[in-house]
Amino acid sequence: MQVLVTGGAGFIGSALVRFLIQETTATVINVDTLTYASSLESLASVQDDPRYRFEKVDICDAAALARVFAEHRPDLVIHLAAESHVDRSIDGPAVFVQTNVVGTYTLLQAALKHWKSLPPDAAARFRFHHVSTDEVYGSLGPDGAFTEETPYQPNSPYSATKAASDHLVRAWHHTFGLPTVTTNCSNNYGPFQFPEKLIPLMILNGLEGKPLPVYGSGSNVRDWLYVEDHARALWTVATRGRLGETYNIGGNSERRNLDVVETICDTLDELVPAAAPRRSLIRFVADRPGHDLRYAIDASKLAAELGWTPRETFESGLRRTVAWYLDRSDWWQGIRERVYDGNRLGLSAPAPAPATA
Repeated sequence: MQVLVTGGAGFIGSALVRFLIQETTATVINVDTLTYASSLESLASVQDDPRYRFEKVDICDAAALARVFAEHRPDLVIHLAAESHVDRSIDGPAVFVQTNVVGTYTLLQAALKHWKSLPPDAAARFRFHHVSTDEVYGSLGPDGAFTEETPYQPNSPYSATKAASDHLVRAWHHTFGLPTVTTNCSNNYGPFQFPEKLIPLMILNGLEGKPLPVYGSGSNVRDWLYVEDHARALWTVATRGRLGETYNIGGNSERRNLDVVETICDTLDELVPAAAPRRSLIRFVADRPGHDLRYAIDASKLAAELGWTPRETFESGLRRTVAWYLDRSDWWQGIRERVYDGNRLGLSAPAPAPATA
């Protein structure tokens, strides 16, 4: 099988590429434009495998995508390429619209043309798997969980652009017949995650004795999914999911943000003792604009239909993650020095409302 993965040098994408090379017989074509959050170093373990190919291509570039499809003739597309950090979407939403909406449209058009060119047997096998987020559903109260039937209510520029891309994929399936599946996942964590996200940022700040900023009161709740569990789920849905369907992927690991940070502090104190407990580094800061209170995923459809459940608990996955960052300063040190030093993002003030008579 020829599998085209967009965003394969990103955090989740690289985990999927490593899984595909190490656990399947598929040939992988990694399409990535290599933004600030991408790293080919995340693929060092598979980069020399004869079943791995890399194409430095922007998914907004229709001509380049046409060449990639013509040369590699994929049987399966797994689309992960996206701008994904909510705080950055507040500071600069334009690139999110361009990549997540225009890029998805451009990729869908390339995939549709490719699918229509295939002989009947190959066309029957072809699939387009769109990877999205639980953030498209908006914010939950203290009870309940997102299901595949939950109405969309995105509240950030990031989640709005992902919601738009989800709707485009649905439309290309229902209007043009493109064989698609979609997944919406909860918050991922694990090795090789760019250190602007909560867990790696807290690990590295805690390791370096820097303040640990927690938004608001730290009471916002997220469901956490270990990235290697997610990679298995993506392959399961891509190869066995029902066409036209959406599957939610969650880790069954709801935690308050403050609880997550405190667990990281305690794990670091155990593995790398410091002069003072790292919980003393926690600082409560002004909340993120439009910060959703709670996300929770009901992944029972995926479990019932396809038999997938997470292997890692939050405790086991987080311990593996902390240990990985402790062992791999060679991967993150340059990022901290040259790309992102841990300063807060997402502080852009919204434009004032126009005056009314």
